[in-house]
Amino acid sequence: MANNKASGGLSHEKIETSNFLMIVLILLVLLVGGLVEIVPLFFQKSTTEPVKGLQPYTALQLAGRDIYIREGCYNCHSQMIRPFRAETLRYGHYSVAGEFVYDHPFQWGSKRTGPDLHRVGGKYSDQWHRDHLNNPRDLVPESNMPAYPWLLSNTVDTAAMPAHMRALRTVGVPYTDEQIAGAAEEVKGKTEVEAVIAYLQVLGTSVK
Repeated sequence: MANNKASGGLSHEKIETSNFLMIVLILLVLLVGGLVEIVPLFFQKSTTEPVKGLQPYTALQLAGRDIYIREGCYNCHSQMIRPFRAETLRYGHYSVAGEFVYDHPFQWGSKRTGPDLHRVGGKYSDQWHRDHLNNPRDLVPESNMPAYPWLLSNTVDTAAMPAHMRALRTVGVPYTDEQIAGAAEEVKGKTEVEAVIAYLQVLGTSVK
């Protein structure tokens, strides 16, 4: 009995006094814990299947999303409404994973220098968004959002869209050959502000 206790104590002491062994064991515990938490999510329909009515972004909406990311809008705006009364009263129905299965990467985030944008689709007119992007203070005098006047004159990069949509199809977005083939024509001559507005106007419209 004494030998067993001594052996057990020695093993415990060995772990505590060996930095390498301690690090390996900690990483092993974290790995197992992470797998237990994360792996089941890949098999839950609520996190892997689109909500009813969800459609992939059109070529113009996808171009707008690219510009949204390029201009760093996600640095100030979240696209995740938490399931708390204060948030749902202000923004609408809380966000669900099934709304974002076609987003790579999704734009949930947590930064809220500006308001959450997840349910902004249909809330304002196209002209409101155009004026707001051109100079936010024309509509919201206290706004600290920068202006994006170049979006009104820059045109969408038509050549990039088919390749982008093909890449998204490889990760599960159900674009058809016809949609990809017509992508360049769909965005031809469109300004960047038109693309961003098209993207904003569809945000959160799949769940009422």
